[in-house]
Amino acid sequence: MKGFLDRIENDRHAVIIVEEINQQFVIAKNHLPSGSQIHDWFELSEKDGDIINISLDRKTTEIQKNKTENLINRVRTKNKGSKFKKRG
Repeated sequence: MKGFLDRIENDRHAVIIVEEINQQFVIAKNHLPSGSQIHDWFELSEKDGDIINISLDRKTTEIQKNKTENLINRVRTKNKGSKFKKRG
């Protein structure tokens, strides 16, 4: 299954969200693959509620990053300013 690194808490715990099963896992930060960053995607194996294997999924990370950038660019190009006049 796939999950992404949502956040690091207290510089000790990594919170990984797995949307396909609507669950989050908290693991020790030092158990993340080397070079992991917030919003990176991982391939995970889980057993009895614990992550037993985790590896960085660079391809999915890049795809999701591009989707986010495209969405932000679409929103920015649609924003032509406010319809309301400022009072002075």
